[in-house]
Amino acid sequence: MTDRLAAWALIASLFGLLMPLPAQAFDATLVPVFADRVVVRKKERVLQLYKNDIAFANYPIQLGGQPRGHKRQQGDSRTPEGRYRLDYRKADSAFHRALHVSYPNAADRQDAQRRGVDPGGNIMLHGSPNWYYGADDFFPFRDWTDGCIALSNRHIETLWAVVPDDTPIEIFP
Repeated sequence: MTDRLAAWALIASLFGLLMPLPAQAFDATLVPVFADRVVVRKKERVLQLYKNDIAFANYPIQLGGQPRGHKRQQGDSRTPEGRYRLDYRKADSAFHRALHVSYPNAADRQDAQRRGVDPGGNIMLHGSPNWYYGADDFFPFRDWTDGCIALSNRHIETLWAVVPDDTPIEIFP
């Protein structure tokens, strides 16, 4: 495989554009890029993957039904803001793939306890609901989650492949 073809194959595979290569074409020197940080910019509705402080991919997202402000309690339909970790993955989710966000952290729990409420939890990056069989890039509701960060199924598949467990995630307003 030429260097130019190998570079194109790497880029295409990151965006889910490349079909699997036949076994005889496998090149063990082709190593995928793994993200070392995920950044979500709620206002811009974008999720970015970083490696060594360089953004290498951007994906459109949908948020909770009340996207402004930090999640403060169970049922507020807000997406958290702050620094967390993508601490585990859930293949058997009610949505197409899911990466768990470590919300609530200690400060979130302390704030909720002070106010006498449940901080909520189970915040995920995920694809469309498993019952949805429409076009992959179009789920007909804007900001429809209960506080999670939703991507197209194709994009969550890419994240599933290139975002290791325990990757930091920063969620900005």
